[in-house]
Amino acid sequence: MVGWSGTRKTLTILAFIVPTLLGIMVFSLYPIFFNIYISFTNRNQFRPNPNCQNTLTAIFEPSCWAWAGNEAPQGIGEPFAINDPLFRNYIDLLGDLFSPEALLSLLVIGLVLAPFFVAQAVNQRFGKEISRPVDPGWVWLGAIVLAAGLGLALNLPNAVGRLFDTGDFIVVMIRTTLYVILNVPLFFLVGLMLALILNSDYIKGRTVFRVLSVVPWAASTVAVMMSLVWQFFFREQGTVNQLLGIFGVEAFAWLNNDVTAFAVTVIANVWYSYPFMMLVILGALQSIPPDQYEAADVDGATFWDKLMNITLPLIRPAILPAVVLTSITTFQMFGTVWAITRGGPTRGALEPGATEFVMIHAYKQVFETQAYGRMGAFAVITFILLFSATLYSLRITRITSGAYDD
Repeated sequence: MVGWSGTRKTLTILAFIVPTLLGIMVFSLYPIFFNIYISFTNRNQFRPNPNCQNTLTAIFEPSCWAWAGNEAPQGIGEPFAINDPLFRNYIDLLGDLFSPEALLSLLVIGLVLAPFFVAQAVNQRFGKEISRPVDPGWVWLGAIVLAAGLGLALNLPNAVGRLFDTGDFIVVMIRTTLYVILNVPLFFLVGLMLALILNSDYIKGRTVFRVLSVVPWAASTVAVMMSLVWQFFFREQGTVNQLLGIFGVEAFAWLNNDVTAFAVTVIANVWYSYPFMMLVILGALQSIPPDQYEAADVDGATFWDKLMNITLPLIRPAILPAVVLTSITTFQMFGTVWAITRGGPTRGALEPGATEFVMIHAYKQVFETQAYGRMGAFAVITFILLFSATLYSLRITRITSGAYDD
């Protein structure tokens, strides 16, 4: 190609990448840095206006951009400013977490969880050996038994209760983590069960059933409206209580009880989300060579033997990224839970509700109490925790290097 060098080549390359880079800067990097800046300020409903004389404020606050034709807003009261001390919002959120009682509680929880990390390390160490000294199932069973024993000996419920007393941040984080821990295994189990059924040659009309199984996932595009249906099911005069009334069971306020409201949000989210996991597993099942199962049948393998030794190991590379993705999306759940419970039920005006997860808590703090600086710090801490958890999950699952590579 004649002339394809030097300045012309550079300009052509820039013409392709500059629009993308500008889009990333405007829609990704700027909001991130703006949020970090806000997290170090005392901006709230009483100090909503910026001080455009401050250099950082003049850079980040759009209303201070004179070059864009904007005029600095004038309001009653003092403008918001950088906190003194700088990390005040972070201290308010995490200060009690570093008290002796909270640190002792974290130590107890760490000791109870330690057997699971040891089991993961043992299985990863011997995972590729043909003759393993111990079956991985027994390793995990031993970890569960040991963790249960440590939990009883160290009074794990009391340790968790002390953490709940450290402030709203820990309460919201623990509840959100529990929500993820309950949802993701259910996604997998329901998706695996339906994928195995729909992949069976004994099922007639599999195409129709596959389409019907994806309906909840399609309905999730209008999650708020569908969640209102779930709310109608479980309200006091709803469908569930009407059905129970036929059998003489007294109506129950499902959405006014902490445990049952939490369970309802789990059920609704599993209904929305299992089709994704089912489709991933179904695609992975169809990629398994049939001769693997034929050889197992010749050896007299049972259904359980084939599931544990052929099916699950071979679909593992497809499942692991799906598990990580669904964990992240569940951690960020908002629309479904908000439409069903609005974060409730609550015990007091200042206490987070039983289903007030991370995104709902942030929404309430921003749009109801207008604590912008505090929620900026909350978002930064949440991002760090979620980013760290994602990196750790990528490391232990070895997704980025291949499921069976070192």
